Amino acid sequence: MKTITHWIDGKPVEGTSGRFGPVYNPATGAQEKQVAFATTDEVDAAVASAKAAFESWGDSSLAKRTAVLFKYRELLDAHRDEIAELITAEHGKVHSDALGEVARGMEIVELACGISVQLKGELSTQVSTRVDVASIRQPLGVVAGITPFNFPAMVPMWMFPLAIACGNTFVLKPSEKDPSASFRLAELAAEAGLPDGVLNVVQGDKVAVDRILEHPDIEAVSFVGSTPIAKYIQLKAVEHGKRVQALGGAKNHMLVLPDADLDLAADQAINAAYGSAGERCMAVSVVVAVGDTGDELVGRIAERAKNLKIGPGNDPASEMGPLITREHRDKVASYVASAAEQGAEVVVDGTGFSVDGHPECADGFFLGVSLLDRVPLTADAYRDEIFGPVLCVVRAETYEEAIKLINDSRWGNGTAIFTRDGGAARRFQLEVKAGMVGVNVPIPVPVGYHSFGGWKDSLFGDLHIYGNDGVAFYTQGKVITTRWPDPADAGGINLGFPSNS
Repeated sequence: MKTITHWIDGKPVEGTSGRFGPVYNPATGAQEKQVAFATTDEVDAAVASAKAAFESWGDSSLAKRTAVLFKYRELLDAHRDEIAELITAEHGKVHSDALGEVARGMEIVELACGISVQLKGELSTQVSTRVDVASIRQPLGVVAGITPFNFPAMVPMWMFPLAIACGNTFVLKPSEKDPSASFRLAELAAEAGLPDGVLNVVQGDKVAVDRILEHPDIEAVSFVGSTPIAKYIQLKAVEHGKRVQALGGAKNHMLVLPDADLDLAADQAINAAYGSAGERCMAVSVVVAVGDTGDELVGRIAERAKNLKIGPGNDPASEMGPLITREHRDKVASYVASAAEQGAEVVVDGTGFSVDGHPECADGFFLGVSLLDRVPLTADAYRDEIFGPVLCVVRAETYEEAIKLINDSRWGNGTAIFTRDGGAARRFQLEVKAGMVGVNVPIPVPVGYHSFGGWKDSLFGDLHIYGNDGVAFYTQGKVITTRWPDPADAGGINLGFPSNS
């Protein structure tokens, strides 16, 4: 059985812990690989390699860094199908979805290629007589990222390309459920000319995570995952004096006003709720139907949901693949049953689903799509982040009732409004309490040069990920005040308090 190892100091490193995690093909349910779990010594070795590499990489020219990144982008483009195949094999998402993931990750590589613009700094001349003040940004040193299973290539690329472009060195701890993509990203970075130690990958579980959070030579930690773990990451990282950005969970609402194009809204609700089997932190998990739109909208969503093609991700006909593990599939299915018990109407029940035409998928981690209507706000299906192909519909009589319902949620990651009314859309984008807002766009993930991140229990830390916030997170500011006396100045001693004159 193939073992996925670590990448330390520019080469593969076999694990020594004797502990391994299973890596499944979710479409078949079979374990096809195993991943080595790092010891604290192996994490320390990765950090030591990164620390040594920082001595030269942090002092390297922007031209050298961007030359490597341009080559890296070229290699990613050449190998995008291969990376997508690794994602499909270990995560389960369909190949087209995996290709989209790679493309969105490459956006941040492209942003990093232009880092010279982001690091230009500022200069004010003659702030006082012959005194100039400059602001510059410098790298932190060794930084780390802890990334989730649902985007095994994209989320790491949200972090390390920008971090290394800023002059830092990086230690990545990817999800143990689908580790191959991140290992391949490191291999390609080395092929692009990235010096040994600038990017390291340690596989593992909580042992590796805790050592990263405690290690005195790691200056900052980026994290994407569930809210409980994000809270843990923030508290433990801050306890050890680190800068932290921890992106947590979500319960994203899509508000549909009576004037909306209901066919468009139904199409986009399907795409946003069931794409990638709902395993997206930006998935729409709640549709808020305002006024008398509910019955017709639910009918149109149900009609589309029943016709979705669910199957293995490597089948071009499949529109949705399996979930990541058997345990997660069963947990998601339990929300459908409990919703019925707690007062919701089950319009489409995806539990008990089996794949047709693929006997090899009999034991795969598949679940059909579910649609729940008139979901009580007290139901677990509404209150919890399900992270699966379950869409809840709640009803609101007015816009005011709908906006209060959304703003009362403890999460504030992303939200959307569907309407033809520009005034209503403008009011919504200003009044809604969420970090990312879509107007007739159901999954408003920002492009690379804007930053990604939510509010409330969806973000812990001050700065969002990538974009300008990402550059700020991976650098520290320095202000330099300079006086070059004119040779004609007499100089002399003056003990008075300096003033601007």
